[in-house]
Amino acid sequence: MFHEAGFWFSVSFVLFFVIFGRKVWTPLAALLDSRADRIRADLDEAARLRREAEQMLEDATREREQAMIEARALIEQSRLHAEQLAEKTRQEAEESLRRRERMARDRIEAAERAAISEVRAAAVDAAFDGARDVIQGAVGGNSAEALIDKAIQDLPAALSARAA
Repeated sequence: MFHEAGFWFSVSFVLFFVIFGRKVWTPLAALLDSRADRIRADLDEAARLRREAEQMLEDATREREQAMIEARALIEQSRLHAEQLAEKTRQEAEESLRRRERMARDRIEAAERAAISEVRAAAVDAAFDGARDVIQGAVGGNSAEALIDKAIQDLPAALSARAA
């Protein structure tokens, strides 16, 4: 066993670590500890970032829901306003139509009254012409003058009776 190279290699390996182990192990342990600390810090940072991301997601979700609620309210308000405007416009159109219809009826009535007045005036003229012809044929010149004078005297009484 003392003559084998593997034995001496193992002995030298153990002696090397016994003599230099503390000097090698301390920096190696410090390096591993610092790496473990960095990993822990990175994990803590990742957890913090994840919490922040979850909070931001919750905030964004809340804001989106609030925006949807506001949008629905705005749409509903716009719909109601449009309905009110349509109703107001319909009422105004109906009122305008009624006014135009009333104006047309008034014009028709005025035209009817004018036509009736013209017909009456023509009838009166025709009656006067007919009465004149009858009176001239039936009454002589002197009696016609007497009838005219009597009609002129009776005119104020006839006008006052007609006015009452």
